[in-house]
Amino acid sequence: MQSLRALLPSTGSLIAFEAAGRHGSFTRAAEELAMTQAAVSFAIRNLERDLGVPLFTRRHRSIELTEAGERFHADVSLGLMHIRKSAEELKAQGSDRHVTLSASTAFASYWMLPRLGRLREDLPDIDLRIQTSDRNVDLRLEGLPLGIRNGRPGAWPGCEDALLVAEQVTAVVSPGYVEANGMPADAAAIAAQHRLIHLEEPFRPTVDWEDWFRGVGVTPPSRAKGLLINDYVLVIQAVLGGQGIALGWTHLTNPMIEQRLLVAASDHVHTTGLGFHVVWPTDRPIGGNAARVRDWLLSGVQP
Repeated sequence: MQSLRALLPSTGSLIAFEAAGRHGSFTRAAEELAMTQAAVSFAIRNLERDLGVPLFTRRHRSIELTEAGERFHADVSLGLMHIRKSAEELKAQGSDRHVTLSASTAFASYWMLPRLGRLREDLPDIDLRIQTSDRNVDLRLEGLPLGIRNGRPGAWPGCEDALLVAEQVTAVVSPGYVEANGMPADAAAIAAQHRLIHLEEPFRPTVDWEDWFRGVGVTPPSRAKGLLINDYVLVIQAVLGGQGIALGWTHLTNPMIEQRLLVAASDHVHTTGLGFHVVWPTDRPIGGNAARVRDWLLSGVQP
């Protein structure tokens, strides 16, 4: 197959041809392109020579596309329009200081917000937008550059991913609850003697108390005995308020344990083999600032 370079040695002549055909004038095309009228005329004559057909009918004071020129101009205009649009998108991605991160409310509240000060210090020229929702939106359809998703590597078609943290789940309780009700002796005591707070996640598959108890070899109690909440941020607020014991995803609750806001109610840590990943679409190049935020997220930055 003949290469485009061999067929059209100067692709710049296509820009001159498109402008001249659109304006119906070499002079106006020259004004738009900041060229001389002679340079536009020369570029188009070379294009006609390379293609072997006349593209314009030249009259004393006007030009008009030939039939072949009209067909070629429609194709060239469409191709250049796509190239221009793609270039504009790439330039915007590289220059826009705003980067949007799609994440759950829990991740945004308990992982991202404590690190925003560090982000401003490390990437002062970037403004992060955190978009939360009650379900995982499609990054490609929404035109979003980055997301935090829980699952196995490669679980998001049309996207690349990198592991941020492995999923580990323990039981957490507030010091106030322990003071009022005592520290559970073991997992069996949690099941038999203590009030449980359940996360009823409506859209995202998630670990529940049944998984946790079976992981330690204890028969789980009936869900009817506990408090059911469908938002993890509210679950943690209920735990902090002394309402019971809840499951704690360690990457979210360990900082609260270090601050003595929460305590571990058991030594058992349930592992799922899944992980929380930074995810980005592959149907378009990732922008420079989005790539910097992605790398920052994966750098192991602490609050």
